[in-house]
Amino acid sequence: TLQVYLYGGHVTSWKNDHGEELLFVSSKAVFKPPKPIRGGIPICFPQFASHGGLESHGFARNRVWSIESDPPPFPTNSASKAHVDLILKPTEEDLKIWPHSFEFRLRVALGPGGDLLLTSRVRNTSTDGKPFSFTFAYHTYFAVSDISEVRVEGLETLDYLDNLQSKERFTEQGDAITFESEIDKIYLSTPTKIAILDHEKKRTFVVRKDGLPDAVVWNPWDKRAKAIADLGDEEYKHMLCVEAAAVEKPITLKPGEEWKGRLELSAVPSSYCSGQLDPQKVLQSS
Repeated sequence: TLQVYLYGGHVTSWKNDHGEELLFVSSKAVFKPPKPIRGGIPICFPQFASHGGLESHGFARNRVWSIESDPPPFPTNSASKAHVDLILKPTEEDLKIWPHSFEFRLRVALGPGGDLLLTSRVRNTSTDGKPFSFTFAYHTYFAVSDISEVRVEGLETLDYLDNLQSKERFTEQGDAITFESEIDKIYLSTPTKIAILDHEKKRTFVVRKDGLPDAVVWNPWDKRAKAIADLGDEEYKHMLCVEAAAVEKPITLKPGEEWKGRLELSAVPSSYCSGQLDPQKVLQSS
């Protein structure tokens, strides 16, 4: 099952056949304006984090979206059990802070096998002939058993920008990403598939993405978590953000042009012994 709020065009729940919640939402989350919802899948648009002059992560996540009953045809790769189509257009207030005319269409779908599919389409609808640029992320909060028991495969040896070190560029050294302190990194030119292995739950999340070259990995850890008003002090242990994103190179649209970014999430059982991971099997199986 899925739950989507019109506030933010925000997926707040994704459950498997056993009724287990796969997304993390903070017990202190606020579900009304002006605060964005802490957890689930916030949409960061037209700006990721502080990469620009707008409020952090842009304004799409704290606007009320509309249901679009008759959207233009969506080119979809797979059938869905259920879906909803949402649309966001700028208000007069939005145009004052970001003077660009756009239509943002979001399809949230549940695949036949319980996969979660999000397709975003952003179109430049301006009549002034001017292009605009934006950065973007699906800020997905995955529910994990214990952050110290989790590893992320598929980002080894890649370059990343470290937000904890003034966005300096480094190269990932480890053979997998594991967690023992605060992390806030933007991995660049990432593969279309990333795996998040939760040892304790014997579950692997597989993230597939299209049109989104970057991947953000974030966990606030203990000190930072205490400073976040709408996050419980210990809740960082049960969440991990792995975000399909376009941050390093902003997307530019001329009038009439459309960009599409797709995210597909699946949760599969992983039966492995500690230290006996074979990430290639996870990453190669489609």
